[in-house]
Amino acid sequence: MSFLPDVFVECEPCRGMRFRPEVLMVTLGGKSIGDVLKLSVREAAEFFSSYPLIARPLMFLNDIGLGYLALGQASTTLSGGEAQRIKLARELAAEGRGGTLYVLDEPTTGLHMEDVARLIEILRRLRDRGNIVCVIEHNMEILAAADHVIDLGPEGGAAGGRIVYQGPVPGLLAHAARSHTARYLRRHLEGSDAPRRRRGAKTE
Repeated sequence: MSFLPDVFVECEPCRGMRFRPEVLMVTLGGKSIGDVLKLSVREAAEFFSSYPLIARPLMFLNDIGLGYLALGQASTTLSGGEAQRIKLARELAAEGRGGTLYVLDEPTTGLHMEDVARLIEILRRLRDRGNIVCVIEHNMEILAAADHVIDLGPEGGAAGGRIVYQGPVPGLLAHAARSHTARYLRRHLEGSDAPRRRRGAKTE
């Protein structure tokens, strides 16, 4: 029956609050655990600001562009990009970790431009801890900020699969005659974000 939409039936005893009445009677700042799970990550980070152990991971989630998610949201409702970013936030919360290879597949899917900029900063922080971050992307902001680019092509399907270029971004731009990526990236850099790139913004 996988072709039918999911059906959710509210639990009659708890009315969808997930906990027994005696548990919901316990409150913090006027909110029960059921109320807390309804908060967005952004709201929860503010609510728990006096509790660093709780607020810190929530702030990482917010910084990575997931402030809109509800704390009690089921993991099965997350997109692939959201799930990847949650894992990134968990890694950032692990102080002192390094020497790790991270492989991310289209992490910018569904992100606003401002959230993409936040994601780039997060990737830089992972890189600066001594990690290697490999991102499979078509987003020009990510490409423009990369330390090293591997461009596959020259076309898709049977006409692709070959390395057109690998190296720093300036070198890729010199291959505009045979690289679709180079042409689109050049248009992007010639737009409103060109000054940012000239200032040396980069990430892995």
